[in-house]
Amino acid sequence: MNECSRILSEVKQAVVGKDRVLAWVLTTLLAGGHILLEDVPGVGKTTIALAFARAMGMEYGRVQFTPDVLPSDITGYSMYEKQTGQMRYQPGAVLCNLFLADELNRATSRTQSALLEAMEEGQVTVDGVSHPIPQPFMVIATQNPTGAAGTQLLPDSQLDRFAIRLSVGYPEAKDELRMLQTRSAGNPLDRVRQAVTLDEVLQLQRSVADVFVHEDVAAYLVALMQATRSHPMLLRGASPRTTLSVCAMARAVAFLHGRDYAVPADVQSVLPYTVAHRLLLTPEAEAQGLTTREVLQQLQRQVPAPKLA
Repeated sequence: MNECSRILSEVKQAVVGKDRVLAWVLTTLLAGGHILLEDVPGVGKTTIALAFARAMGMEYGRVQFTPDVLPSDITGYSMYEKQTGQMRYQPGAVLCNLFLADELNRATSRTQSALLEAMEEGQVTVDGVSHPIPQPFMVIATQNPTGAAGTQLLPDSQLDRFAIRLSVGYPEAKDELRMLQTRSAGNPLDRVRQAVTLDEVLQLQRSVADVFVHEDVAAYLVALMQATRSHPMLLRGASPRTTLSVCAMARAVAFLHGRDYAVPADVQSVLPYTVAHRLLLTPEAEAQGLTTREVLQQLQRQVPAPKLA
């Protein structure tokens, strides 16, 4: 059993019936991206984050976002130390390997933006001094799509920082029954054991980054991204950051399939999860009831995929 299989095997000790979601979380981590889990409360978003942190030996940080959470709670702050007469940096919650931003849409926009530098640059800056975040590093943010009271929609610029947006969904009846049975024996998170070391996780990420992307596959990816920018039903197309993110995710998918090269099918498989949340529909498209995923399906039919020998 390889490292990826061992990680998933341990996580499944705590999370029942959500194999597809777990596979995408692992794929995103291998690609070095961040995840937005958008779903109703109580479907296991926090459990997923905790299980992955334990299975990979990651230092775990969590903030339950509310309107009174301050940016310094995330990034840290400087405090005067009387003994030395100097300012000492007190690390914030984001200085960890896996940071769970629970109900991020309940924080103020100022606090939400405190995550941007950490997610993009892998560091935080406090009083003009930059502090690196431990590697590997991943943010799993959650938000509830229902119940607007006390929430602040994530700005487009922040949505673009998330490599992937997922919905966990309600469990099937058989999985919910199994969950009840396993809970009677104690907290299933207690059964999750560390499957890999942080060094092994970093090596997996390096292996993913080395996956070969043929020039024709890269050109196909760029053509898809360009097509989103000229589609009549899209007010805003995919950014260059999206292009990089799709490429990294396609590499990770190829790696998990045991290949050291990416194929067009890898690009196609990640599009709905990696691109849809970054697009904006025109008012006309919204009036017709179109979704960004449906527009992406149209584009995939219109842009010819290369045939590799």
